[in-house]
Amino acid sequence: MQVTMSSSLHSLPWPAQTLVSNFNSPLELKQAHAYLIKTNTPLSLIPPSRIASVCALSHLDFSYAHRLLAHFHQPHIVVWNSCLKTLAESDSPFDAILLFRRLREFDVVPDSFTCAFVLKACTALLDDKNGKIIHGVVEKFGFQWNMVLQNIILNFYGLCGEMSTARLVFDKMPQRDVVSWNVMITHLVKSGDFEGAYGFFSRMPERNVRSWTMMISACVHSGRPKEGVELFMEMEKIGVQVNEVTVVAVLSACADLGALELGMRIHEYSKRSGFGRNVRVLNTLIDMYVKCGCLEEARRVFEEMEERTIVSWSAMIQGLAIHGHAQEALRVFSMMIEMGVMPNGVTFIGLLHACSHMGLVDKGRRFFSCMTRDYGIIPEIEHYGCMVDLYSRAGLLQEAHEFIMNMPIKPNGVVWGALLGGCKVHKNIELAEEATRHLAQLDPLNDGYYIVLSNIYAEAERWEDASRVRKLMKNRGVKKKPGCSSIMVDGVIHEFVAGDDSHSQANEISDMWEKLLDYMKLKGYKPDTSVVLLDVEEKEKEKFLYGHSEKLALCFGLINTPPGSVIRIMKNLRVCEDCHAAFKLISAIVNREIVVRDRNRFHCFKDGACSCQNYW
Repeated sequence: MQVTMSSSLHSLPWPAQTLVSNFNSPLELKQAHAYLIKTNTPLSLIPPSRIASVCALSHLDFSYAHRLLAHFHQPHIVVWNSCLKTLAESDSPFDAILLFRRLREFDVVPDSFTCAFVLKACTALLDDKNGKIIHGVVEKFGFQWNMVLQNIILNFYGLCGEMSTARLVFDKMPQRDVVSWNVMITHLVKSGDFEGAYGFFSRMPERNVRSWTMMISACVHSGRPKEGVELFMEMEKIGVQVNEVTVVAVLSACADLGALELGMRIHEYSKRSGFGRNVRVLNTLIDMYVKCGCLEEARRVFEEMEERTIVSWSAMIQGLAIHGHAQEALRVFSMMIEMGVMPNGVTFIGLLHACSHMGLVDKGRRFFSCMTRDYGIIPEIEHYGCMVDLYSRAGLLQEAHEFIMNMPIKPNGVVWGALLGGCKVHKNIELAEEATRHLAQLDPLNDGYYIVLSNIYAEAERWEDASRVRKLMKNRGVKKKPGCSSIMVDGVIHEFVAGDDSHSQANEISDMWEKLLDYMKLKGYKPDTSVVLLDVEEKEKEKFLYGHSEKLALCFGLINTPPGSVIRIMKNLRVCEDCHAAFKLISAIVNREIVVRDRNRFHCFKDGACSCQNYW
């Protein structure tokens, strides 16, 4: 009659029980083995998985373990698979590959689990050579039917950057599930092939929430937030239940697009669905409200958070800074430090922005110095760019130039662009020309830098130089990016391009502007034609001014939104000085709050004033 392992173990003396079940080395295993032979006790008392784990990594000990396991009814490969899994998930996954080689030397036949565990090790190491060998084993032993294994192979090739091979594997798979499609989409997105990823998504016979979420997130990261929002709408329509990751992706799209109405609806959904305490969701909500011009809502989310991370604090500081609330941004930073939260590099970008927009040069210098001195944060290119911007805005152009020359890392286009912007405001042609020479090498197709230099020449009435710059743009194939503004009304985004009169309400928009113009002139408004840097008649300059995209969007908003509601406009370029002055007057005339997000910052126009203390 066969005795069970547990009863047999208990029948042994206590030291022997420990020796047989808890050996930690091949030597102790051999001692346990000898004891069992000497006492005529069944070898089956020894745990086979422990035999494998203590003998796996030595050739001689492996041979001994291989012979010993022959006395067990359990198949060899089942025992070794347990060991392979442990090694693959350890800090030394290459040991799993070594063990697999030893198994093949001893003709231990692998199964699909063996291949899966070793592939996991190859994936962790991005070991394409051994991974391909295991793929060959899969083909040789006919494991192609195993869809889980095939999906692991797909993921392996994707992580190794071999998308062409992954596509071949995918095409040859006898069957595929939603995971197979999702793996392909994930790696196509990571490789920057948005069109390829969308092609796979479009052909999917079945999609789950991960499929939709990945594609929405891909739209955001590839600069297609509008398509991301449209995908979410479609997802909602067919009744796919969203999760926290979906919410974060859609809120990011809303932030980039300025889609406040949808963002607020997602916020409400998050509260109902129990996502309202998810820190990542809340951090994204802060970012969304900030970028949609709702600073009060962002502040409310921040203040109601039960737990705040450094991301939460940094997002709030950055939001306050770009909305012109620099002093409050500094106050929030002080509160953060008092609560023992350590800042990071992003925190200091927000602080330096705040100092830059307020002209707090000395405070900005102190923040830049204390980054490394007090917090061990090495400044990155963004921090250097902020400092150049700080000096340039304050008119300290020579100091900005010296700062660039002494940077320990090579300045990029943003750094030289900040100096160029300061040169425009403070009319320094010599430094502007130097900045542009560097920019022409660093970012030769960026139209903005050529335009700024051309405008600097035009303001100085150096028309020939201005013309030369524009001719240079043409010769280099650089096209001027047209001003474009968008406004969302009733869930629909309406876009306006400077000088465009093709909108279906173009006549009404023109009439609205003429009425506003009459009121504005009564309040002393005079068109600032100096921003139209063309050598044309004043009347023509005024015509150009009145066709600016943000003015068209504003008039459309006044026509199509209820009295008293806030008008929110997003613009791809900076708001010009004339539009800035006009919007201040209009906010008082129509008694409406007008929030404009331009390329640099937010402008909140209310009661004849702007939240920014100065335009620049």
